[in-house]
Amino acid sequence: MSFVTHLECSWTGARQAAGALATVSAAGKPLWVRYDLEAVGRAMARTDLAARPLDLWRWRELLPLPAGVEPVSLGESATPLLPLSVLGGELGLGELLVKDEGRLPTGSFKARGLAVAVTMARAFGIEAMAIPTNGNAGAALAAYCARAGIAAHCFCPAATPRANLEEIALLGASLEVIDGRIDDCGARVAEGERAGRWFNCATLREPYRIEGKKTMGLELAEQLSWTLPDAIFYPTGGGTGLIGMWKAFEELEALGWIGAKRPRMYAIQSTGCAPLVRAFERGVELAERWPAAATIAHGICVPRALGDFLILRAVRGSGGAALAVSDDAIVAAWRAAASREGMLLCPEGAATLAALRLARERGLVAEGERVVLFNCATHAKYTLPWAAQESANGRSRGGSRAARSPD
Repeated sequence: MSFVTHLECSWTGARQAAGALATVSAAGKPLWVRYDLEAVGRAMARTDLAARPLDLWRWRELLPLPAGVEPVSLGESATPLLPLSVLGGELGLGELLVKDEGRLPTGSFKARGLAVAVTMARAFGIEAMAIPTNGNAGAALAAYCARAGIAAHCFCPAATPRANLEEIALLGASLEVIDGRIDDCGARVAEGERAGRWFNCATLREPYRIEGKKTMGLELAEQLSWTLPDAIFYPTGGGTGLIGMWKAFEELEALGWIGAKRPRMYAIQSTGCAPLVRAFERGVELAERWPAAATIAHGICVPRALGDFLILRAVRGSGGAALAVSDDAIVAAWRAAASREGMLLCPEGAATLAALRLARERGLVAEGERVVLFNCATHAKYTLPWAAQESANGRSRGGSRAARSPD
């Protein structure tokens, strides 16, 4: 059975029915899915999870699936929480962990949100969906739509990594590359939505992607024996995962599964696209669009986020911060994680490690604390920015070359 009671505007608190297709609220803001958590608590105990498969759908009581609806699934397994003992020790931390979301279908955490969103779209009879995407969300939408028999339309900026474009095309989606940024792609999707061509599945423009993404927080709490870390560093573009985890922690506390302690939430952006950092530093709730956005961390290259106020509320409410790091710092962290720990991060994941170094320098993270970084995708979808140059240097010396220390 479903424990959903209603949908709620995240800005005004206005309620609306949950049993019909929904986009944003009347105020144009994201909608929350709300549950009868007392009934959930009566229906299951956290100890029941031990007998369930280690996948996203083990949280079914806290997901919006209607009664009798089977999920659209590609095998969304729980992702590992891996220690970075060498780097954590150098940073003086009690424990440094990476939640490696690159193990999910289509190689990114976008699978969590799109699995739930496409499941709900199929349940409501949607025949076509569209998304503006820097790559990973488009690949996930294309895969789950193919699985569900729904037509998928993906609009990508010209800077989207080629591997993602090839993946989207192979999965049978309609693909259009736009000479612009992701919000330009969003305008094209909105235009088609108004014309009735498809359902708009852009970040936070429907209420169900966030429910899939919140499973990162549910999973993290279970993996840490129902405690939470001192700090979470999360690569933030649209911010669905950060917002979703904050919601997950609220729901877990209401169930009595965790206490009132919350991790400090750090929203990590690039200095080439940092609208949330600027808004955080100015003390405002809504972020202005970032002009001429550009970074090697394509997944966080989002000039304006619909959920800006929700991200900033979670960051401020937790005592965390929004931090920006340069592409050079991202590359250095990328290399360090690989060469020192054997951990192949994506650039967005590397940005969290770079930001952790910055946070330690500023005294935002204390010695001995437990910190969790989120690696949102497999490294294999990205061009390694130094690889070609190093290869050329090796050839110019006439053969093999000695290993270098990381930057």
